[in-house]
Amino acid sequence: MPIDEARFPSYAILTPEKVKLYQAATERGLFNLLADEEYWRDHCEFLLSRGYCLRPRYHPDWRPSWLGSRVDPTFCEDSITSTNYDVVDAIRRQGQQGSSLVSIKSIRKNKAEVDIAIYLTTSRLLAHPMNHCVPILDSFIDPNEPDTSFIVMPYLRPFDDPPFGAVGEVVDFVRQTLEASVFAGVCISTRPTEHLVSSSGNLLHSQPRCCTSNCIRDCASANIMMDGSPLYPQGHHPVRTNFSCDGSSVAFPLARIDNPVRYYFIDFGISTQFTPGDPPMVIGAKGRDKELPELSRDVPYDGFKADIFILGNLYKQEFLQKYHGIDFLSSLVASMTEHDPMQRPSAPAALSDLQKLKAGLNSMNLRWRLRPRDESVPQRVVFDTVAVARETFYHLKRIMG
Repeated sequence: MPIDEARFPSYAILTPEKVKLYQAATERGLFNLLADEEYWRDHCEFLLSRGYCLRPRYHPDWRPSWLGSRVDPTFCEDSITSTNYDVVDAIRRQGQQGSSLVSIKSIRKNKAEVDIAIYLTTSRLLAHPMNHCVPILDSFIDPNEPDTSFIVMPYLRPFDDPPFGAVGEVVDFVRQTLEASVFAGVCISTRPTEHLVSSSGNLLHSQPRCCTSNCIRDCASANIMMDGSPLYPQGHHPVRTNFSCDGSSVAFPLARIDNPVRYYFIDFGISTQFTPGDPPMVIGAKGRDKELPELSRDVPYDGFKADIFILGNLYKQEFLQKYHGIDFLSSLVASMTEHDPMQRPSAPAALSDLQKLKAGLNSMNLRWRLRPRDESVPQRVVFDTVAVARETFYHLKRIMG
């Protein structure tokens, strides 16, 4: 089907000379599939038989859509390459339930990762409000490679894309990731519920008695994603995430402070599962955060305390070192990144500390913009003025109903 040039902006339409140049470049293979993309092309028909439709680029009979048109290939959806070799986006077709955007991950020779991921997202565990493990919607074996499994997850995007814009957005991120760490240490069972109570006697939250616990061991920034759909009500392209679904124009996000998102942990490749009574000791030097003091290939260390350090280090690197206005988190981060694991708080204690810190902030504090540490004085004046105007409009809108 010929491409509809009318839906593209004028600057995406090429001169006749450039049309010839891009056609020649296409014929030379400039836009050919990358080696890792060929894997997904080769599995396209199998995945379709399971109800998952890959983008046109990965169809066996793909022909570049821009050929025969004046459209710049870089504005065409099927020119967009994916560099994530083991994950691909797809449309999941569910009959009368409609369709949804999902991610499919290929896992080779790591049955433990699949088992843990599926266990953490069984229906009864998904019902727990503190479960921030990415749901596993489906899983199946590659018929041609028995050692390879596919797991299907909701489509998610990096937790910091688009960037955080307000203090309250950071607080919400810290809350949700600490909740995830609390949940990882306990799982729902039919046994009586235990209640976590603060030092003042207030109920913080209820948690089920432990039936199995899991330390994540790699809760670094690359393994935390978010459901960004509240920020992009019209959707966005799954690879070129700051563009529209068809990749032809920029997609502008809404603010998280007014459109809360949910964060998820992904990748349980080095996670460890414990049964009741087992000491939470692990060994291994894998993982993205190499600053963990006790990291060792042969000396056992507490996996849950390692999770606390990794999260604290993430908060320090991604927020405290980048922004002004969130110094109230410094004490929490300092305790979580203590060199001695025994001096670090447990996940429930860290969550309790955060709730106390948040109680000292009012709505205006939480809604105030994050100011980057490398921001210049002129930039600060301009952005502060815009922030004041935005908040004035927000409160007037609330008053006027």
